[in-house]
Amino acid sequence: MNTRLLKLESTALPRRPAWKLPLGILLPGAVLLLAEAGVRSGLIPANLLPAPSEIAGTLFYLVQNGLASHVISSTARVVAGFGIGAALAVVLGAAVALNRRVDALLDPTFQALRAIPSLAWVPLLLLWFGIDETPKLILIAIGAFFPVYMGVVSGIRGVDRKLVEVAQLYQLSRTALARRVLIPAALPSLLTGLRNGLSLAWMFMVAAELIAASRGLGYLLSDGRETSRADIVIAAIVLLALLGKASDSLMVALEKRLLVWRDNYDNEAVR
Repeated sequence: MNTRLLKLESTALPRRPAWKLPLGILLPGAVLLLAEAGVRSGLIPANLLPAPSEIAGTLFYLVQNGLASHVISSTARVVAGFGIGAALAVVLGAAVALNRRVDALLDPTFQALRAIPSLAWVPLLLLWFGIDETPKLILIAIGAFFPVYMGVVSGIRGVDRKLVEVAQLYQLSRTALARRVLIPAALPSLLTGLRNGLSLAWMFMVAAELIAASRGLGYLLSDGRETSRADIVIAAIVLLALLGKASDSLMVALEKRLLVWRDNYDNEAVR
């Protein structure tokens, strides 16, 4: 009897394939093929959109001529600025979500500052801090701050009231309540905010390096524009896309590891 039940359960469970077709590369691959064909046939002006093969050659040339220093400079700025902005967002977001007075004091100002475009900060930061690394890091931190802040606040405020009531029955202190109930329950929203903040950190990094930088991918974009080299501009955009995707994949892996306890809807479970 038990053997029969085990067989029925094994046949009822969906079987995952041993390998997955990398569907994510189909769209970029099709775009590259169409672009290559369009440039080769003369339908697309090569000076406006170089062929992907030419862009690959440009990337190879840049690798041989100091591309690593540009990538390292941009990545270091993103890591530092994102770390500063995310840390401040977690602390202030938790304070706003847990205390009504802090909420009334800080949240209106944060919501107003959140509406300011990134480029509007650049002149002020340059006036205050010059063209050194400080204004770049501050601008990136500003970009990372608000998505993480919103994720923390919405996550904590969205915690099920029943969980809080059960914690109060056990007479947990406010610190224990935050550590054992609120923060774990808000973790999905926090991690979503971190992913969004990381993507904005890359965007704000480009804005910072376009204004004043001698190293970085933003500098390559500006240099390609000034020299009318569309291949350099597109090569820098491709590198930004790859680095952004790689950093987001790291965040996804962290999210899966930290949220392994969740039992929720998964596309893999429905076929």
